Amino acid sequence: MLFAGKRLGALALLAGLFPAVISSSAPPLSDRADLPQPFVSRTPEVQFDNFTLFIHGQRLFLHGAEMHTFRLPVPSLWPDILEKFKAAGLNMVSVYIHMGVVNPSRGVVDFGGYRALQPLFDAAKAAGLWLILRPGPYINAETTAGGIAHWATTEVAGNLRTGAADWQAAWQDYIQGIIRETAPNQINHGGPVIAVQIDNEYSQNPDSHARYFEQLIAVYHNSSIVVPLTYNDAGPGRNFINGTGAVDLYGLDSYFVGADCSDPNNWPQVPDYYHRYHQEVNPSQAWFFPEFQAGSFDGWGPGSPGYALCNQLTGPGLQSLFNKNAWASNGKLISYYMGYGGTSWGALPFPGSYTSYDYGASISENRALTSKFDELKLQGLFIRSSPDFYKTNWISDSTTGFSTSNSAVFGTFLQNPDNKAAFYIMRQRDTTSNAVATFKLNITTPISANIQVPLVVPAVTLTGRESKLVVAGSSFGQSRIDYTTAEIFFGGRIGNRDILFLYGGSTQAHEVRLKLTGRASREHLTNSSLVSSTQSDGGSTIFAFQAGITGLHTVYDSTTQLILFGDRQTAITFFSPVIPGTGDFATYWATGSNSTVLVGGPYLVRHASISGSTLALKGDLNATVPLTVIAPPNVRSVTWNGASVQVTRGVSSTAGAFTGTLTPRDAIKQVTVPALTGWKYKDSLPEIALDYDDSDWIVGDHRTTNVPRKPYYGDGRILYHCDYGFCENTVLWRGHFKGQGQTAMNLSLNGGEGYAASVWLNNVFLDTSWGNSSNHRHNIQEAEFHVGFPAGSVRDGDNVITIVLDNMGHDEASNDPDNFKVARGVRGFNLDVGTFGDWKVRGKVGGYKGFLDKARGVMNEGGLYGERRGWHLPGFDTSSWESRELSAGLPSGTAGVGFFVTKFKLDIPEGIDALLSFNFREGEGQTYRAFVFINGWHMAKRVANLGPQLKFPVHQGILDYHGENTIAVALWSMDKFAVSPKLQIEIDAVLDGGVPNIKTTNPPWTPEGRDGN
Repeated sequence: MLFAGKRLGALALLAGLFPAVISSSAPPLSDRADLPQPFVSRTPEVQFDNFTLFIHGQRLFLHGAEMHTFRLPVPSLWPDILEKFKAAGLNMVSVYIHMGVVNPSRGVVDFGGYRALQPLFDAAKAAGLWLILRPGPYINAETTAGGIAHWATTEVAGNLRTGAADWQAAWQDYIQGIIRETAPNQINHGGPVIAVQIDNEYSQNPDSHARYFEQLIAVYHNSSIVVPLTYNDAGPGRNFINGTGAVDLYGLDSYFVGADCSDPNNWPQVPDYYHRYHQEVNPSQAWFFPEFQAGSFDGWGPGSPGYALCNQLTGPGLQSLFNKNAWASNGKLISYYMGYGGTSWGALPFPGSYTSYDYGASISENRALTSKFDELKLQGLFIRSSPDFYKTNWISDSTTGFSTSNSAVFGTFLQNPDNKAAFYIMRQRDTTSNAVATFKLNITTPISANIQVPLVVPAVTLTGRESKLVVAGSSFGQSRIDYTTAEIFFGGRIGNRDILFLYGGSTQAHEVRLKLTGRASREHLTNSSLVSSTQSDGGSTIFAFQAGITGLHTVYDSTTQLILFGDRQTAITFFSPVIPGTGDFATYWATGSNSTVLVGGPYLVRHASISGSTLALKGDLNATVPLTVIAPPNVRSVTWNGASVQVTRGVSSTAGAFTGTLTPRDAIKQVTVPALTGWKYKDSLPEIALDYDDSDWIVGDHRTTNVPRKPYYGDGRILYHCDYGFCENTVLWRGHFKGQGQTAMNLSLNGGEGYAASVWLNNVFLDTSWGNSSNHRHNIQEAEFHVGFPAGSVRDGDNVITIVLDNMGHDEASNDPDNFKVARGVRGFNLDVGTFGDWKVRGKVGGYKGFLDKARGVMNEGGLYGERRGWHLPGFDTSSWESRELSAGLPSGTAGVGFFVTKFKLDIPEGIDALLSFNFREGEGQTYRAFVFINGWHMAKRVANLGPQLKFPVHQGILDYHGENTIAVALWSMDKFAVSPKLQIEIDAVLDGGVPNIKTTNPPWTPEGRDGN
């Protein structure tokens, strides 16, 4: 690979490129004689060796998570998610970009609105997060066609994701657009982008696949992109490490519990091959997990568990055990998939997934923090606090190296080769066990060789499925821990003191040994009999914490050190925001600032700054909470969201430590939402009227297609609607025939998993077929209709079969280049007597080449009559429509499609982040689909007969929190029975805080282009 084997000849060349703020604990670049020299890309700002990345010359444990901007189509809300990532101690965000959204038709590349990259780059930099951009063209991501533009699936004759010339031509405009937007935002230009991933999860064989990667690499290398190119292998497949198509930095994705959340207590054993595989395939590179499972997607069907169980399956216990298992393999570049999932609105989902992409992530779809966020924060702030952990050798495990007193306990020993800091990552050998295991551990510390710890408390305890780090010889600030069996929440320097904040489970005993320094104001600031101190070897002190401790305890308080201990529930209430430094990367930990404070109590701390003697905090509150602050000694006062906070000395007798109370404004009590009433109704299926005129519809007369799956039967015509430009959402077909005494027909219809298709003969309803997907165990995506015609339904003269088909998106299989070219539409048609005349098709106005709504984009609209007329858009005049409540269903009480529209006002106070959802509350057994448009945005697809989704979060920016909003529901009743949807707005949470200046982009209805049939 270009530059991959280069070595850095003169380190002095880089000196002028490194920022002034360099972590005092970062290992020097020259101290690497025992290891390969670092990789040098075309920019010296991003390098790596076999341990970690170097960013601006500083060794960095890259610790981040995934979000998708296209699943939160409000750019002014992206800072909210990124600030939450930063609050969890993360230093990186990984982002897929969706080709199908940005490049909706050949030659059109649109980075406007929510498709923009610049607001993402700006928000990442403001938050202090490095960014790995993953533009594909293929991304998987449970999105339609895996992110490949729909037009390419129908217009490209060659195999997609290969070296085929027409596929190469198809992605050029898109990738060149990515390059133009990204290049000025790379780290060498002061931006956050440190790597670009090419394509996604692919096999290197056959050779055409590798040639495709080589083509992508050549385009990037012949551009102004200078950061490393990466790749994520779907499993241990050894793809794109060597040979044609090899990237600069290889990574391995790991989804160890799969995608079935139905039994959240059913875990596999942790993978045991990570370290071995790394040593076999790329030992000279840092060990990279581009996607490490942090949730799961869910699928259609009444048997699907829903995302609450996915959150439980991949909850704090799994994070503790499996994340630390990745650390134990010496993984130092990890991105959790997902950190925030968001919403697969409109036509974004692939057929196996519904509207929500909550993913059971640490931040839920409505942007609320979950218990997983708490565990992620504990881990993130430990990593940020522990630069000794960044450079470690894998030494042994407890089977072949060090010993424990309990054979049921297993551990891995990592050690820093420079200062010999030791990290023992411990777990139960049977990682499915819920038993309690206790043990002692033989370790070597800076002052003691081969001692068995703990020395005072009875044992280290593992309660079921958890993992712990026993740390020995690691520094915090200018001090050093001899060993600790308690876990480290924070270790570092605040002001002129070394701060160590330890925590542990309240039902367990813990201990730490270290040398105390400074003049103690009070030697032992705790009245609890559960905390004791003992003098030990070499002038060190052992603090023993017995089971039963709750709350925060000051263990030692001096002029140079502050030692704190709290139970886990207390620790998770704390944050450690970065105090910005100066320069281009002022908000980046270590690169731009080594200054922080500890803040306990709030729901979220977003920002902290110090001006003079005032600490200014910004964040969110959901309740009155006690405030604890540990800051530099020059701080004398505290503000919260601009308001002064009354504080008193606490936690420490030294200046800079305060306690107080934070109370949210009364405005959080003023948030109300209206009932959804006053609906207006109009029929949206005039196509079944006997006099309906389809003369302006497109005639389905193709005889060839690039889709490899050909029709089953018919007369040779290809009736695949993407071939006619209608690739997204609902599509209608009309097949004409002359009445000749027909009594039946055969139809084969394909819409993908979870699809539905209703069929009429003239104005007579015949039948509906719907797909199913019960937690991914079924894959029913196609209907074989043999339909008898009711007596008298066939007329003399012209007859029409009308099909309403919900296209659920394109398949996304990763290693089958043909699989994206789906046969959506009519795959077979015949009559028992005679033949069909014209077939005609209609989808969204303009299709993918000329769709009208440029703001909301190609994924928003479908082909229902009301959508074609713009009834779903704010500003459309419904005053002449019938008044009818949504819960009354369709007037006919049988199959059909109708539009229901109403308006409602919101008046949510400024500075309040109200998390709102639209929820269906009717009983089971309903057979309908509801396409819900909020201010014109297709934010929900409710499939009542399949489920499981009832709740659809919608954010400010889609909703106007300070004005009038329009909701439109296209109700498709799919059976002969009446349906009665019951929809209401509900408040999920109210926070005093949030991010400011949320902008709405809800273009209203205009008549242009909306006057056809």
